[in-house]
Amino acid sequence: MKGMDSTTIGKYRWRICALLFFATTINYIDRQVIGLLKPILMAPDQFNWTEKDFGGMMSAFAAAYAVGLLVFGRLVDRIGTKMGYILSIIVWSIAAMAHALAKTTFGFGMARVFLGLGESGNFPVAIKTVAEWFPKKERALATGIFNSGANIGAVIAPIVVPWLAGTYGWQHAFIWTGLIGFVWLIFWAVIYEIPARHKKLTQAEYDHIHSDDEKPATEEIPAGVKPVTAAAVASASAPHKSISWKQLLGVKQTWAFVFGKLLTDPIWWFFLFWLPSYFATTFNLDFKKPNLQLFVIYTATTVGSIGGGYLSSWLIKSGWPVFKARKTSMLLFAICVVPIMFAKTTNNIWVVVGLISLAAAAHQAWSANIFTTASDMFPKHAVSSVVGIGGMAGSIGGSLFPIFVGYLLDYYKAQGNIGAGYNILFLISGSMYLLAWLIMHLFAPRMEPVKL
Repeated sequence: MKGMDSTTIGKYRWRICALLFFATTINYIDRQVIGLLKPILMAPDQFNWTEKDFGGMMSAFAAAYAVGLLVFGRLVDRIGTKMGYILSIIVWSIAAMAHALAKTTFGFGMARVFLGLGESGNFPVAIKTVAEWFPKKERALATGIFNSGANIGAVIAPIVVPWLAGTYGWQHAFIWTGLIGFVWLIFWAVIYEIPARHKKLTQAEYDHIHSDDEKPATEEIPAGVKPVTAAAVASASAPHKSISWKQLLGVKQTWAFVFGKLLTDPIWWFFLFWLPSYFATTFNLDFKKPNLQLFVIYTATTVGSIGGGYLSSWLIKSGWPVFKARKTSMLLFAICVVPIMFAKTTNNIWVVVGLISLAAAAHQAWSANIFTTASDMFPKHAVSSVVGIGGMAGSIGGSLFPIFVGYLLDYYKAQGNIGAGYNILFLISGSMYLLAWLIMHLFAPRMEPVKL
């Protein structure tokens, strides 16, 4: 069978990236539905929830998501990316729709648990998929593109969900957003295949994908298999030695990724969940209607995600060593978050929007690159496990930081100076990325590949 030419297979690889983008968009839409419907669901004629009830369900989601990241990371390294995504999206889509059937607070809580478990598979599978189809010099850009789906989801959900709930009822908001995942699943099942089993992949294209690997595979072709190349068979068919979490936690590069996620993921959740209340209390914005300020910020995050991935990829293509390009880019992004410390020194809302937009965009640029460091340092059969461990660390931080935020803001609100609380939070936000970069540099100064 004739192989695809380089242009055709190149388009195929970016088509895969588009699939990952839409999966991430759906992921963020599904997780936001309950927050957008909170006023309706808390009403006395519905579930009559207290804030404690609602907070408990959010904690259940976060805990399940953290555990799921660890489990999915290891599972995907065993069953592969194609089946990994199929399993993940089936679980989270069914769980999303199951909210419509819940009759009690406990029922909603269980739906949130399974949603967290299912959604946790998205990033481990997506990062491993990028590692399978893209050489290192292109991975950060591909990661930045699919990661920008998180920002698009954050913009789409507030438009679609209230409309569905107002037109058809809140149950339909869960049902129809959940069904989107199954539509995506059809395209994934039909289109996606790993390189070693892609019938039209040429040797030249396979070599391009693995052009910057430390060691190309050279095992012989197993009997009875009709592969694209011997190297492809070695990559996909040869059994890999099972790698335990203990082994992964025993290498410094894992801890570099863990601390990078632990210290910075909570800041992103702060940006997502507290910016509306910050603008409402500080500038008296009305969030019952769309506002230009948040639109500007979310648009900036999309630009940051794609631009951040492009920068390190461009540096690598320009001849920079992978570790130097990645480290330099991440240092630049960490520095770009620092100016948010000065947000409380001005009363001009658009200056504040500019500072927060820069910080939020820099976070997404950082995120596009930190995910790629896992595939830079670890062999492909361990990438999902490492992403799962680091993702769990980030989720734990994301679960604990809101407790601190709530306590801090309540304290200063009681003092009549809630702005001082936000000032402290902006100081923390502006410093965490530089701290994370320094710790990552201490653990992995040259991002040496791990031999497992």
